[in-house]
Amino acid sequence: MTIPIKTIARLVNGTIEGNKKIPILAPSNIDTAKKGDITFLANSKYEKYVYSTKASAILVAHSFTPKQSCAATLIRVADAYSSFAKVLGLFEQTFPPQKGVGHHTSIHPTAKIGKNCQIGDLVYIHEGAKIGKNCIIYPQVYIGAHVKIGNNSILYPGVKIYHYCQVGKRCIIHANAVIGSDGFGFAPMPDGTYSKIPQVGTVIIEKDVEIGANTVIDRATTNTTLIKEGSKLDNLIQVAHNVEVGSQCVIAAQAGIAGSAKIGNYCQIGGQAGFVGHVQIADGVKVQAQSGVAGSILEKGTSVFGYPAIGYRDYLKAYTVFKQLPKLEQRIRVLEKQINENS
Repeated sequence: MTIPIKTIARLVNGTIEGNKKIPILAPSNIDTAKKGDITFLANSKYEKYVYSTKASAILVAHSFTPKQSCAATLIRVADAYSSFAKVLGLFEQTFPPQKGVGHHTSIHPTAKIGKNCQIGDLVYIHEGAKIGKNCIIYPQVYIGAHVKIGNNSILYPGVKIYHYCQVGKRCIIHANAVIGSDGFGFAPMPDGTYSKIPQVGTVIIEKDVEIGANTVIDRATTNTTLIKEGSKLDNLIQVAHNVEVGSQCVIAAQAGIAGSAKIGNYCQIGGQAGFVGHVQIADGVKVQAQSGVAGSILEKGTSVFGYPAIGYRDYLKAYTVFKQLPKLEQRIRVLEKQINENS
C-alpha cells in the first residue's frame, strides 16, 4: 500500500516540513524504520533516533525543536501519539469472513440478523438472538439465547456470549473472550461443602467497548454486570459478577476485579492490578501495575501503588526507606552498642 504524504498530513491536520511528494509505504518504529516508512516521536527519550532514523517521515509535536539536522520529512501535529494511531488506521488490514453466512453455521429460526452481516463458518446463534446491522462474526463464535449485539460490532474467532447478555454498537470482542459465564458464587454448608449459588443476572456492554482476547466477564448473581461505553479492556482480564466499570476506562492485561466492585469513569488500571470485592473507586483514579486495592478510593484523580495500595508518592517514599532497611538496622545496632558501652 502506498499513501501520499499529503493525504496523511490532511488526515492528522498536520503541517509538512520537507519533501511534500514522498510516498509512504508503511508505518514503523522510529528505531527500526526503513525508507518509505512513517514513524512518530512522542517520548523525548527516543529523540536521538530522529537524527539517525531511515524513515521518510516523522510525526512530531508543533513544539518540537530539532537539535541537529534531520533527513526525514517532519509532519507537525498537535499530538504525535494520537496522530500516529490515525495513520495506523490507513494501513490496517482486516480479513473478515466471506460475505453472507459461512458453512456449517447454525442460526435458530427465531434469531434476527441485521443487514450486511458477515458470519463465518461454524458459528452458532441461539433462539431469540438479535444481531444488528453490519456486524462481523468470525468462525466458531457462540451467541446464546436472546443475546443482543449492536450494529457494526465485531466478534473474533471463538468468542462465547452466554444467554441474555447485551453488547452495544461498535464493540470489538477479541478471540476466546467469554461474556456471561457464571459468577463465582458458592455458599458454605455445615458439612464443609459448598453449594452453588445460581447466577441469574446478565452482562451489559455498552457502545464502543473493546474487550481483549481471553478476557472473562461474569454474569451478575442478580441484576447486571456492567461495562460502560468507551472502556477498553486488555487480554486476560477477570471481571467478576455485579462489577461495574465506568465509561472511558482502560484496564491492562491480567487485572482482576472481584465481585460488586464499582470502578468510576476515566480510570486507568495497570497490568496485574487486583481489586477486592465491594470497593468503590472514584472517577479518574490511576492504579499502578501489580497494585492490590483492598479498600475504597473515594477521592477523584488519586494515584495509588503497592500492596495493599497506598498513595503513589507515599509508596515511592516508603520504598526508598524500605531498600535501606538492612543498612539502617546495622546502624541502629552500632548505635545501641555505643550507648550501652557509654552507659
